[in-house]
Amino acid sequence: MTVRAMPVVTAAHAAIPKLGLGTWQLRGAEGQAAVEGALSLGYRHLDTAEMYGNEREVGAAVAASGLDRQELFLVSKAWHDHLSPDAMRAACEASLRRLGTPYLDLYLIHWPSPEMDLGASLDALAGLREEGMARAIGVANFPAGLLRAALDTGVPLACVQVEYHVNLRQDRLLDLARAGDLALAAYSPLGKGGLVDDPVLVAIGARHDASGAQVALAWLLRQERVVAIPKASRPEIQRANLAALDLAPRLTERDLAEINGLPRDRRFVDPDFAPDWND
Repeated sequence: MTVRAMPVVTAAHAAIPKLGLGTWQLRGAEGQAAVEGALSLGYRHLDTAEMYGNEREVGAAVAASGLDRQELFLVSKAWHDHLSPDAMRAACEASLRRLGTPYLDLYLIHWPSPEMDLGASLDALAGLREEGMARAIGVANFPAGLLRAALDTGVPLACVQVEYHVNLRQDRLLDLARAGDLALAAYSPLGKGGLVDDPVLVAIGARHDASGAQVALAWLLRQERVVAIPKASRPEIQRANLAALDLAPRLTERDLAEINGLPRDRRFVDPDFAPDWND
């Protein structure tokens, strides 16, 4: 089967496929099958984490795919109670074992912690990169002030991963990412499914023979330095998400104006341990 070429976002320290597969909640045999299906369609960017409890399934899908490891971009993350240097190393080693890979293409701090020694945690990340356990490193769920502090340490970060979609403005983080030569990876790009029936997006989609979900993804994918990692278990949704790559350049000024008129302060992921987003 012919698969499409995947565009990439080139940052200072990594070239990241523009559209990836989020794997949160893709567990067991069904989860492995979903990842295998995505790889067969042309996905090459897989996003997992130790907290997801599915690294073994993701690794098994990669092994079953027969793809060369160099063709893939594998991402995992250290949980917020594994941010001391020793704990982070142990967490990364465990992720590598579960995934069955000698290295990660990107390893992230999953969430900041109030107890975190930022400098020590970032130095530990940098050490994993220097030793080849991770080819690139970054952070997730850092508000703008904390990302600025991380960049000021001089540690070579490649990516910041945060919730980002048409209903959540991330201008400050985008400005920092672009100035710092980072990619911004948008998780929950469909607002955990809450955006698929938005009447504005559905109406725009109708003008392009597309769905509202595809419009929401296309809006992200047309942006400089932005990567999107929607979760999708069903083949038809995985294909539809890939098709959003073709829709992205076709969005018109009218489409963009209508999208920009949507509320931009709606956050779907905000656990008790989340940082102050206004920092």
